[in-house]
Amino acid sequence: MHTCKVFLPSSDQVFGHLLSDDETSPRDKQQKNSKGSSDFCVKNIKQAEFGRREIEIAEQEMPALMALRKRAQGEKPLAGAKIVGCTHITAQTAVLMETLGALGAQCRWAACNIYSTLNEVAAALAESGFPVFAWKGESEDDFWWCIDRCVNVEGWQPNMILDDGGDLTHWIYKKYPNMFKKIKGIVEESVTGVHRLYQLSKAGKLCVPAMNVNDSVTKQKFDNLYCCRESILDGLKRTTDMMFGGKQVVVCGYGEVGKGCCAALKAMGSIVYVTEIDPICALQACMDGFRLVKLNEVIRQVDIVITCTGNKNVVTREHLDRMKNSCIVCNMGHSNTEIDVASLRTPELTWERVRSQVDHVIWPDGKRIVLLAEGRLLNLSCSTVPTFVLSITATTQALALIELYNAPEGRYKQDVYLLPKKMDEYVASLHLPTFDAHLTELTDEQAKYLGLNKNGPFKPNYYRCWF
Repeated sequence: MHTCKVFLPSSDQVFGHLLSDDETSPRDKQQKNSKGSSDFCVKNIKQAEFGRREIEIAEQEMPALMALRKRAQGEKPLAGAKIVGCTHITAQTAVLMETLGALGAQCRWAACNIYSTLNEVAAALAESGFPVFAWKGESEDDFWWCIDRCVNVEGWQPNMILDDGGDLTHWIYKKYPNMFKKIKGIVEESVTGVHRLYQLSKAGKLCVPAMNVNDSVTKQKFDNLYCCRESILDGLKRTTDMMFGGKQVVVCGYGEVGKGCCAALKAMGSIVYVTEIDPICALQACMDGFRLVKLNEVIRQVDIVITCTGNKNVVTREHLDRMKNSCIVCNMGHSNTEIDVASLRTPELTWERVRSQVDHVIWPDGKRIVLLAEGRLLNLSCSTVPTFVLSITATTQALALIELYNAPEGRYKQDVYLLPKKMDEYVASLHLPTFDAHLTELTDEQAKYLGLNKNGPFKPNYYRCWF
């Protein structure tokens, strides 16, 4: 009996000419979309078709944002808004950008992370007419150049800022401070960026109202905790192919991100230690069954070190020198300041690229550590994050932009504000139909007893949901 072997080309062979990495810098390319526009800078505009498919898939998992687009596009609540954005450029962000466009806004966009951009999605946005300046693997100079191309454009000036990390806001303050005369507000979604805004406010240098989306319950609880609970495993598995059972892990920081990471690793059988500066979060870690330690106490024995504090120099060169052979080091915080990567770029240490976003840093005695994403945000640099959770954050961002843009003069002063609790609850309610969930309604008597409106808000504005 004879067997017949059929050899089919792989997807890489079929699409390789479109998806392969081109060493030429996008800044040196002359590209136009099908409409003849060249007001963008992406890796390869020919990847647009693939990016469009990813965006369409993301739309299916972002019910609230799509519902908001459908409900509000007739009213155009962002008509006249000129939004400059600096966020991760992924399929989920693309759905947000196209929603803002459907609501009447003009947008220009750059990436907040040099490794997290999905090139095909950036191409799809550019093909659709969005001025996008981003590609995966930007240099530091490219990063600031892209932000400047979004801001410094003839005949167009932003009146709203959507930031993730504060770099865009910082750039405008540094280079174009007069722009703030026309900017109505800033919406910021990260711990790092919010910290920068509060510093500006405290120093009396914040010249426009700012909305702190990071500390809204729907962002803090769902994006920071549930998202990281799933994506930490995805990022580690894709980069290292490791097994988690029995591994000793230290997680630096027990905020919402740290809680998500610890829960996931514990469920997979890892032995998890926690470091923390805040006694309240530290007590939570202890009550959740984790051993609270100082990093120096366990640095020689752990297999994985994860930072998620939002701080700087959490893992220093001294810590790195004392780590065991093959220890994996990564960061789940927004900024790349948590691990002192710069201290590893010295003549006596050898860097060896193992695969994309994975480096071996080798000591003279042969010891090596495995450094992921060069200390940048692991999940968005090395894997993906759950689309449904990002729908919650993106909807919160859209509502914050609508609120600040349409607020009557005097409602918001030059300060940092939390999203009104009513909007937080509205975002949550838009996602409940996905689970066929049915809310219980208060009776008139119950509402009167609690002193609440039957339709909410059910919590005061200062409320934050903690586990």
